[in-house]
Amino acid sequence: QVQLVESGGGLVQAGGSLRLSCAVSGRSVLNYDMGWFRQAPGKEREFVADIPWLGGLASYADSVKGRFTISRDNAQNTVYLQMNSLKPDDTGVYYCAASRTYWGQGTQVTVSS
Repeated sequence: QVQLVESGGGLVQAGGSLRLSCAVSGRSVLNYDMGWFRQAPGKEREFVADIPWLGGLASYADSVKGRFTISRDNAQNTVYLQMNSLKPDDTGVYYCAASRTYWGQGTQVTVSS
């Protein structure tokens, strides 16, 4: 199986930055798309970004395009989400996912105005 553990969430001011990390362990994810999703209170979980484990074309939700960057360090078995120019609407629990099937426990991101 795949274990995913997120970290790096916190409270930031609008316009600030955070970098989320997702530590990956367990079975191989070489053929997986690694992604980030988020869920605000009372809202559905939504796609944020993903990238193949081995790298390549990344995709982003329109709401974060140009502000967020997904990357991975294969040697460290870690996926990152660099979040810049944060907005209050970015507030939510951010989840790391493998193939949109395996999920971490989430890390809270709160952006204050």
